[in-house]
Amino acid sequence: MLIIFGGLPGVGKTSIARALAQKIGAVHLRIDTIEQAILDAGVPPDDDIGPVGYMVANRQATDNLKLGLTVIGDAVNSVEETRSEWRLAARRAGKPYVQIELICSDPGEHRHRVETRSCDIENLHQPDWDKVLGRHYEPWHGVDLIIDTAKMTVDQAVDAICEGINKKNNIQSLVSFS
Repeated sequence: MLIIFGGLPGVGKTSIARALAQKIGAVHLRIDTIEQAILDAGVPPDDDIGPVGYMVANRQATDNLKLGLTVIGDAVNSVEETRSEWRLAARRAGKPYVQIELICSDPGEHRHRVETRSCDIENLHQPDWDKVLGRHYEPWHGVDLIIDTAKMTVDQAVDAICEGINKKNNIQSLVSFS
């Protein structure tokens, strides 16, 4: 299964994706890591590397899905084009997918997260609050699950995601809740 995450910077995508990956034993593909590696390899920063980063992640997702692994795609996914490419990656592997949008409904909390978070990717410069506010983000039609991170902890979000995936796929349990 491919678990497609999306949401603005600072809503908690990576924290939740990591916790979910650990809980269910999934592969975590993080666009920020891929894009920064491309820049570190010498691609000029004025080039638009976004499509390249997403293409690499989508191909890696398909490869891992074909191995029978669950994959989490951790990206802003701000436009339908990137979202549809993730869905195509799952279809290429013959695997189901679930689309999860993470939001933070409390603007003060969201801003605090953006302004105080630390970065664990060497050379990556994260967007400031003004850039987050100005970022183009299309409505996500057909999203399977919306998680409001302002209202729950990382562990609660992971449990809600597991429950939502189980319901969507009519399965007994993606993981056992311990």
